[in-house]
Amino acid sequence: MTGYHGKDMEQPQTFDDIGPITSDQADIHTGLRDLVRKHVLTRWRKPTPTHTAAAVDAGLQWLAARNRPIIIDSFCGTGMSTAVLAERFPEHSIIGLDQSLARLQKHQAQEADNYLLLRAECEPFWRALVDAGITIEQHYLLFPNPWPKARHLKRRIHGHPGFPLLAELGGTLELRSNWEIYVREFAIAATFIDRPGRVYSYQPTAPMTLFERKYHERAQGLWCFQSTPPEHRGSG
Repeated sequence: MTGYHGKDMEQPQTFDDIGPITSDQADIHTGLRDLVRKHVLTRWRKPTPTHTAAAVDAGLQWLAARNRPIIIDSFCGTGMSTAVLAERFPEHSIIGLDQSLARLQKHQAQEADNYLLLRAECEPFWRALVDAGITIEQHYLLFPNPWPKARHLKRRIHGHPGFPLLAELGGTLELRSNWEIYVREFAIAATFIDRPGRVYSYQPTAPMTLFERKYHERAQGLWCFQSTPPEHRGSG
């Protein structure tokens, strides 16, 4: 099930250019911790783009009509992963978000009625959910653009001022990437919002995205970060 809003805005990463990550950054960015601390201490207030506001309205109406546990699939690309999640969790409402209309239009629609694809910028959409008092059960961030150049730290999810919203949304959090440094950075940043988790390498048995399938076929390393919300952690 799909819903499209606004004009297309492509991200630099393309499916035809998915070789191993090359970067001028050899390890964790030296400015990561200071940047995340700054964002934790401030509230991100950038106005919501018009097309994302329209997607928010559509998403909130859809969720209200269903009243089921919520899964968010951010940066969903063609929506393949969203459809996989819809099949895996038939009693949930799954929303897939991506800022590219061109990618969403490549989605091969499924018969499942428990998912919705929306063209939106993820961070302001997250903020809208938080402002509406909505919490989620699971959140997937599968192979977002890695922005591998060191000067682009602020463009990575964990370098964005809206990063702390992930904690406010709640739910189990899972990030996957073919760049180990990216996942390790995300894990460090997550500790600043009380979302510690584990980082590990893995081999997919059933790839959830086209990128994941290609990376696996080309024998590239794959990395995952997983975190559970505080209320689900063991007492240790």
